[in-house]
Amino acid sequence: MTEFEKLKEIVAKLRSPEGCPWDKEQTHKSLLPYLYEEANEVADTIIRKDTSHLREELGDLLLQIVLHSQIEAENNNFTIEDVIKDLSDKLVRRHPHVFGDEQAENSTEVVKLWEDIKKREKKHTHPSILDKIPYTFSPLLRCYKLQKEASKVGFDWEDYKGPLSKIHEETKELEEAIQNNNIDSIEHEIGDIIFALVNLGKFFGIRSDVALTKVNHRFSQRFKFVEQKVKESGKDFKDFTLDELDKFWDEAKQVLKDNVYYNTD
Repeated sequence: MTEFEKLKEIVAKLRSPEGCPWDKEQTHKSLLPYLYEEANEVADTIIRKDTSHLREELGDLLLQIVLHSQIEAENNNFTIEDVIKDLSDKLVRRHPHVFGDEQAENSTEVVKLWEDIKKREKKHTHPSILDKIPYTFSPLLRCYKLQKEASKVGFDWEDYKGPLSKIHEETKELEEAIQNNNIDSIEHEIGDIIFALVNLGKFFGIRSDVALTKVNHRFSQRFKFVEQKVKESGKDFKDFTLDELDKFWDEAKQVLKDNVYYNTD
């Protein structure tokens, strides 16, 4: 028996009449928060380059996949083997340059080939090409996906100069909104700037949600450094001027530059 077969049997036992009361009660909907949580924890270990915990978190995420598949097996809809077979078949179909006679010399050609095959395979149509993008995505990810889909049909700038110019334009409009103290307009213009920034990143293959995650980490690490410096002084934050705190911040940038999970300064 393989380890995967052993896992399947364990999950089936947990869901059986003789199994665990908690596991037996679970549904797709009740398990959804755990699916989100485990996927985020996998992402967190990857972003932090924490390979020592990645193995564990991948296992936790795999459990969610097996649980959802087991629920459908109990309903006689499909099994985890069906899930795996469908995935294997799809990978072979969408890589004809590996498993067939198609040619793809670089990753750009591979992506185009993948999208062409995907388009032919789709069984369901939507009124809009944007309708297939889940609303459950984070706002930044959904923003990126919306722009990417629009770009596929030619609705996009020719190069990065377009969104860069748009950022300058929207910044001026934001300044005007601030001068007029129009809160609704300020919110509107901030949204426009973020949207344009996401598009700018797209031209360089940069995901803005990933970039924001990295800057969140940098800020967190540097602020903790500042906190430690304040603590070592025996004073409170209020005893320091902003200029003095900025000096700690600059020191943090130098000290942590080669010792943070991200090197994106």
